Amino acid sequence: MSSDRMPLVDSLKALSSQLIVLHHLAFYGPMSDAAHLLMPSLIDWLYDHARAAVQVFLVIGGFLAARGLAPDGKSRVVRPLRLILRRYRRLALPYFFALLVCIVMAALVRPWLHDGSVPHSPVLAQLGAHALLLHDVLGHEALSAGVWYVAIDFQLFALFVFILWGSALLARRSPLLSNVALWLVGSLALASLFYFNRHESWDSWALYFFGAYALGAFAWWASDEDSPPAMLGIVALLTGAALVVEYRERILVALVVALLLGTARRTGKLAHWQTPRPLLQLGQMSYSVFLIHFPVCLLINALWTHYLPADPLLGLFGMIVAWGASMLAGSAMYRWVESRIA
Repeated sequence: MSSDRMPLVDSLKALSSQLIVLHHLAFYGPMSDAAHLLMPSLIDWLYDHARAAVQVFLVIGGFLAARGLAPDGKSRVVRPLRLILRRYRRLALPYFFALLVCIVMAALVRPWLHDGSVPHSPVLAQLGAHALLLHDVLGHEALSAGVWYVAIDFQLFALFVFILWGSALLARRSPLLSNVALWLVGSLALASLFYFNRHESWDSWALYFFGAYALGAFAWWASDEDSPPAMLGIVALLTGAALVVEYRERILVALVVALLLGTARRTGKLAHWQTPRPLLQLGQMSYSVFLIHFPVCLLINALWTHYLPADPLLGLFGMIVAWGASMLAGSAMYRWVESRIA
């Protein structure tokens, strides 16, 4: 998740993480039901559209993976399992901490907060599925909001690594196959955009999201100074064709982010984007905020339900308090948990 001091990347992660927190605040708990009477248009927009911010993380994930694993379009993957295990450790250790917090918090608020957003007490098989990042694949209830993304991020990285590893093996056989990584990633991206992403039955698998991830990868490759200037345009044209076949807001968001990253790198603005320091800090701790905000929101919803009347203004105030508390919890988790994981 590190952006290695790319201010634009950190800015996008910061803004997107805020939208995801606000989406979950609008989606879960009784406070948003009360606040809806006061600000129906805003709550409805957060409920229906703010979740598209996840696409930003998918694109950034592909962008950074391409930079680290095949910066010139040619695979540097030699030990795929080592890379995948390192990624698992990087994702899973903060994720385990946040799941533990959420399990404890759900147990504490369950007597007060009678709401469908409160996860049930976990069973052993459910815990095992979460540990393996297979909870959606195996049909288990999520123990926290948004944890599907952690599993998908891991699947996408593993799939990308194996594609690059396979392409490296093929490239060794013949110089004609030196660019096979681009063709393999591009072919699977088209399959995702034109087929898999149009069928929700695939949304527990990386293939559903691979189009957005690959857009990030091609944003990196197309923005290299040695790449043809038209390459980014071709990516946009093919993605636009997929949107003509079936319009999807999430794919449009992914395309816009990919074009922004690619253009910024091509013009040299990627590393020199003017970003306020607080926004950079929010970007750096975005994963921790993403993981820890749900149990914090459960607690604030429970306290609001138990001690305050169902008043629209108080509901809005409670959402603001929950948002602020989520930022504080995310900062603490980043400092004491995430940043200590090498």
